[in-house]
Amino acid sequence: MNQSIKAALLSALVYPGVGHFFLKKSLMGVIFAGIFSIPLYFVISEIIAKAETIVDQITSGEIALDSAVISASLSNSMSGVEGQALDMNIYVLIIIWVVAIIDSYRRGMASK
Repeated sequence: MNQSIKAALLSALVYPGVGHFFLKKSLMGVIFAGIFSIPLYFVISEIIAKAETIVDQITSGEIALDSAVISASLSNSMSGVEGQALDMNIYVLIIIWVVAIIDSYRRGMASK
């Protein structure tokens, strides 16, 4: 397996930018990892906040301890502007990840 494929697989399967580190392109690796980490932080924060809200509602008795009711409550909380912002952050994550994979493969081919 050549370096370009290894770099692309590392970026695809481990974390964006890892393939660049493998190719000794540390600056690009830091850039991709950093750019990817920002929307990832917001996605994780939003998911944790929604989960805490649901847990608080369950413990206070507002929501029954039933999977169908919890699922419906979660669906309702993910709609609207906050849900669209979460979707946008997820799309940004996917785009950054794909660009990192392609760039690590391209840089691996160029270093031959």
